[in-house]
Amino acid sequence: MTGKRSRIEWMIVAMVLFSRPVSAHNGPPFPIIENKNIGPCLISLWTHPDIGVGTFFVFVEPVPGKSIPADLKFSLGIQPESKRLPEVIYAMNREDDHGQVQYKASVDFDRDDFFRVRLVWQDAQARAETFSRVEATPVGFGRWDLLLYLLPFLAVGFLWFRGITRRRTRLRRAQTA
Repeated sequence: MTGKRSRIEWMIVAMVLFSRPVSAHNGPPFPIIENKNIGPCLISLWTHPDIGVGTFFVFVEPVPGKSIPADLKFSLGIQPESKRLPEVIYAMNREDDHGQVQYKASVDFDRDDFFRVRLVWQDAQARAETFSRVEATPVGFGRWDLLLYLLPFLAVGFLWFRGITRRRTRLRRAQTA
């Protein structure tokens, strides 16, 4: 029992020593601007910043007692923080999803980098903008994907091999006894 326990303890120590913080994103979109009051609306900007094509969503809710302007438009300006490329403006398309007004845009990210995000809000009466930043990340876990997806198969193969060798050892002992 102590041999197994010490192995487990050493494995935990090794995982803690060799682990590093994860900055990549894999999963559902996440907010980079939340409940920002612009004009008669509260907006939230959510993103899924994958390298290649990233997706941005603006969720719009009216401020109590007001309504969302019919001519409301959003555009998104994306530029690397290093300014190695000029800012690119993307028009956002309106989508009405079960009474929830949202806007969506697909954005091109060329590599893993931090990008400046400029959200522009415009209707007939006013124009406003707000800023944020986001890190474009590889889809999935990057080069570790293959290892991660192979682990269950390797574990089953290892357990099968271990079971077969134990069975053979027991059969040999039974034959020699």
